[in-house]
Amino acid sequence: MTDVLRRGRASLAFSFFAQGVAFALLVTRIPAIQDRYGISDALLPAFLAAVPVLAGVGSVCTEHLVKRVPPSLVLRWSQPVVLLALLAVGAGDHVAEVAVALGVFGLAVGALDASMNMLGVSLQRAYGRSIMLGFHAVYSLGGILGASLAWVGAHWHLDLFVSYLPVVVVLLPVVLVGSRWYVDAGEAKEDVGPGGAGDAGASGGIVFKMLLPLCLVMTFAYIGDSTVSNWSAKYLQDVLGSSEQLATVPYNVYMVTTLVGRAIGDLGVRRFGAVAVVRAGALVAALGFGVVAAAPGAWVGMLGFTLLGFGLCVIVPQTFAAAGRLFPGASDAAVARLNIFNYVGFLIGSPLVGALGDLWSYRGAMLVPMVLVLVTLRYAGSFDPGPARYGDGHERARTADVGRGSNGV
Repeated sequence: MTDVLRRGRASLAFSFFAQGVAFALLVTRIPAIQDRYGISDALLPAFLAAVPVLAGVGSVCTEHLVKRVPPSLVLRWSQPVVLLALLAVGAGDHVAEVAVALGVFGLAVGALDASMNMLGVSLQRAYGRSIMLGFHAVYSLGGILGASLAWVGAHWHLDLFVSYLPVVVVLLPVVLVGSRWYVDAGEAKEDVGPGGAGDAGASGGIVFKMLLPLCLVMTFAYIGDSTVSNWSAKYLQDVLGSSEQLATVPYNVYMVTTLVGRAIGDLGVRRFGAVAVVRAGALVAALGFGVVAAAPGAWVGMLGFTLLGFGLCVIVPQTFAAAGRLFPGASDAAVARLNIFNYVGFLIGSPLVGALGDLWSYRGAMLVPMVLVLVTLRYAGSFDPGPARYGDGHERARTADVGRGSNGV
């Protein structure tokens, strides 16, 4: 059983890595995609918004789909679709073709994100200790690699299809082979009594009411993340007066610190508990936004973005884990619904900061995500695992079964 869990953990970690690579290759080559298909500046926001909107739809569909098939099967087939859709983005010649490719990419990404985190939550429950941050750490590593490959493609002026093809050729067979070892947790029927988590899992209205604090935390975290990804370069160059080259550094630093923070974050959860780690992350992230807003120059601004990486990186993985603990009898549905607010935050964050920057000031705009991430402190109690605390220092295997996708179903 231990070997089954270890193989499942390794194969799922690679799926997170592959998704990090694919998503970074898409978002970092948006200017090249726009140029290839002649998409106007006025039309580009509609294309960019369509991907997270359709990803939300994909996540909702996954919630209902996993009632009939295991999450491992959804992940097994959604990940190849994401990779092939990425390749299709670089292969077309007309706007209609890229629109279809991005639409398929968005729907598949929603299913992929939801099913990956479902399996991560169930594996964490089987292990009996915090491992979710590790999965998101390899996602960050994949993002760094994908962004680096995108830089190589841009530097050498490679065609999008030529840039994407080697990545898909390498990743596609590996994720298909690795999918043989995905692990679905056995859904034990636990009698928690009236009004308990089991009852909440059975009622959609009650689930959302209890899940709402985590939904808000997820939204605020992604507002912060999208602020960094979309505005860090412009802020450093236009507000803090950096050079164009230096303005590209903050996001890279943010990605590296996100990787480092997630790589060591599980140890922090096991030692201090999820509540303490989330509170510390929220305070560090808020401090980072404060430093960015008050920075007198570019180097101090980069310090702020560095703090943001260390602070925000722990919140999202722990939010998924908390949803799984809160609804042990309906964790897949909870994760799917929570995953929608990933895309809500992404959609809100960039336009919010841009509008506030134009109407007020970009320094002032940075204070808004700072306040929102501080609101996380209000909901930190939702991350309390209760009596099933982590920290026992060993792997504690519970009922688990190899995903039905491994035998061809």
